[in-house]
Amino acid sequence: MSYQVKFENVSKRYTLYRKQSDKLKEVLFNRANGKQFYALRNVTFEVPPGEVVGILGINGSGKSTMSNLLSDVIPPTHGKIELRGKPSLIAISSGLNGNLTGMENIELKCLMLGMDKHQIRAITPEIIEFADIGDFIDQPVKTYSSGMKARLGFAISININPDILVIDEALSVGDQTFTDRCLVKMNEFKDEGKTIFFISHSVSQVRQFCTQAIWLEYGEIREYGLVDDVADEYMKFLKWFRTLDSKRQSEFKHQKMEQRTTIVDQHDIGETIILPRHPRKGESL
Repeated sequence: MSYQVKFENVSKRYTLYRKQSDKLKEVLFNRANGKQFYALRNVTFEVPPGEVVGILGINGSGKSTMSNLLSDVIPPTHGKIELRGKPSLIAISSGLNGNLTGMENIELKCLMLGMDKHQIRAITPEIIEFADIGDFIDQPVKTYSSGMKARLGFAISININPDILVIDEALSVGDQTFTDRCLVKMNEFKDEGKTIFFISHSVSQVRQFCTQAIWLEYGEIREYGLVDDVADEYMKFLKWFRTLDSKRQSEFKHQKMEQRTTIVDQHDIGETIILPRHPRKGESL
């Protein structure tokens, strides 16, 4: 089967420094001391062209890291990512400079994407119309509300006509009218056969819009398949999780976080820890 996006044993690891001098030692002497934290570990999947993939998971499961890898904002620590086409990330204030005006941000982001002045002038009116933020387009972005940042970011990203669209909680802010307009535009992209990743806490929106879904559980894929099947399993987990009292929820989260960290020294920098990637349905949490 042909694919537009492929992750092969992808991990993203960060060092949790106890103090700034530890970071300096690593830079100067290639020695790491402290904890190595895996935001994602050994993630493998393929997505064919034209699929709309929802990404589900509770806070801390690696959804934002996944969106940054999908949109080529950050590189993986280990593994291989293939993106066949131009990706674009839509997230609240993603790629926006707070000290620049909305107009200046339009030009800056388009220039960073390789567009020339003529192309930018051609699409700017469409961006301004879709963003619909009035005179604020000439004000610094740092004065914008979260909803206004999302409007501008969405308007820029959809008008550069990407092949792979990554939407990270961008529809969680703003009014319903804007959300409806975004969904209409996303459906147009869907009809054009573009590949879309939709990261959201809203299971109902994922069911409504997506064809496939990935359930991330603390940095690893727990389920990947048809959206209704994955959403059903995820909702069963949420129902179980919500029956726990606050202490047991904290213990569960702490246990999962500990599984994603390891103590390292200079002898094991870059070592990959291999864990199972796809627990079977019905397997205990």
